[in-house]
Amino acid sequence: MKYYLLIFAAVIATSCNMTRRTPPPPPASHATEGRSVAAAPAQINYHDQSTFLLGYFNPSMLRKEPHSEWFMKGFDDYMPSSQAMNALLDIPQDDLSIKIVMGTWCPDSRREVPRFMKILDVWHFPETRVTFVGVNEDKISPVGDFDKLHIERVPTFIIYKNNSEAGRIIEVPKTSLEQDMVNILTGMNK
Repeated sequence: MKYYLLIFAAVIATSCNMTRRTPPPPPASHATEGRSVAAAPAQINYHDQSTFLLGYFNPSMLRKEPHSEWFMKGFDDYMPSSQAMNALLDIPQDDLSIKIVMGTWCPDSRREVPRFMKILDVWHFPETRVTFVGVNEDKISPVGDFDKLHIERVPTFIIYKNNSEAGRIIEVPKTSLEQDMVNILTGMNK
């Protein structure tokens, strides 16, 4: 029984649904046995609050340091399913909008948000109808009525049709991001 509790605790601790504080990495040594060694590139500690994007933010901020490396790599590397993309292309966009709630400190957000943005790019979805909300490690954001979104895990992608919530993708997709979007927008996720 203790073994199962230990496994359960380990799984919970690795999710972006938990609050984690990571100590800063130890300072790098610049000399080895009397020889000078070039410093390695600085590792970015995304749990350092100075890197957080909080509240409403423009997605162009993800294309700038310190976030550009993970964002651009995830965006460039992701290849959405052509079958799901063809289905999305058949769905009218006029009455749709999307809210993305994410934490730049969260590995799941750093993995899924660039992929989601690649899907929107291929779909030619207007970025002006996408709202980005950044949260801290406690899933709190300085946005009015934020608590009404009922965010427990990030990233959370909320898809609205005619200003009413049509569905959500929470933390990780059930199938794939693009297929989950198709399922939400065609009513197949119910």
